[in-house]
Amino acid sequence: MNPEHYYIAAGFNLFTEERELAVLFSGEGKPYPDHQMGPSVHDYYLIHTVLDGEGVFQTGNVTQSCKAGDTFVIFPGTLFSYKADHDHPWHYVWVAFQGEAVQPLLEGIGITLEHPVLHVENTNEVYAVYERLRLSFRQSAYPRLESLEASGWLRLLLHHFGLANLNTLPEHPREMPEMINRQIDRAVRWISLQFHQQISIDHMASTLGYHRAHLSKAFKAQTGMSPKQYLLKVRMEKAQELLGGYLTIDQISSSVGFNDALYFSKQFRKWSGMAPSEYRSKLRQDSELL
Repeated sequence: MNPEHYYIAAGFNLFTEERELAVLFSGEGKPYPDHQMGPSVHDYYLIHTVLDGEGVFQTGNVTQSCKAGDTFVIFPGTLFSYKADHDHPWHYVWVAFQGEAVQPLLEGIGITLEHPVLHVENTNEVYAVYERLRLSFRQSAYPRLESLEASGWLRLLLHHFGLANLNTLPEHPREMPEMINRQIDRAVRWISLQFHQQISIDHMASTLGYHRAHLSKAFKAQTGMSPKQYLLKVRMEKAQELLGGYLTIDQISSSVGFNDALYFSKQFRKWSGMAPSEYRSKLRQDSELL
């Protein structure tokens, strides 16, 4: 036992080779009154969440008293110090991590050098994630799997912090054009693979993280059509292909996502200028002429 700091539990990663995001260690402790860390510098990120008691955190131009629910983040290469209160020393949990993806992940949830402190309301829920993260390190024969599990729990922990920071984040984060293009490509693939299903544009937009109106606008800008128009195009082109075979009109209607063969026929006529049966006859006549 450290004479100034009582460690309740700690877990250490024996496999830290992931370049994107790797947890180094995690733990829980109850420092004694006036126990201080720093001033010093780390070469990794270190997050503390206060469960009970009080203390003071200082880094850069930020000096803040912290109590239950407060979370402070130490950035690599940045001078910091933190000290337990004399009368009500804090009880906290922590996690240290590193990786190429860390900085954009933190910035995306509003955690920066200028704003390294946030507050979470449900400390019990957050504590449960910390505990599962720490317990990932069972020191088994499979440290790589333990490391993967821990990084998953860390991402969930950062998700909680992002929710706690919602009021400080822009309502519509700036989106890079390549990100929008990727999402539209996903929507195109979705429609191309699922056209035979009863596709809900609202559900597709929600799954891709967009409001329907926003998705439709971006989709039309990239493809020249709305998602609904593109879906009809894919269905009609597939129907034209199937009409070259020997499926019945009812079977073709069902195969391209229409429950009502009569409605399918009306839509096909609007699309091609011919009824499905007429289109099939024309295909056969053209084939005989070859």
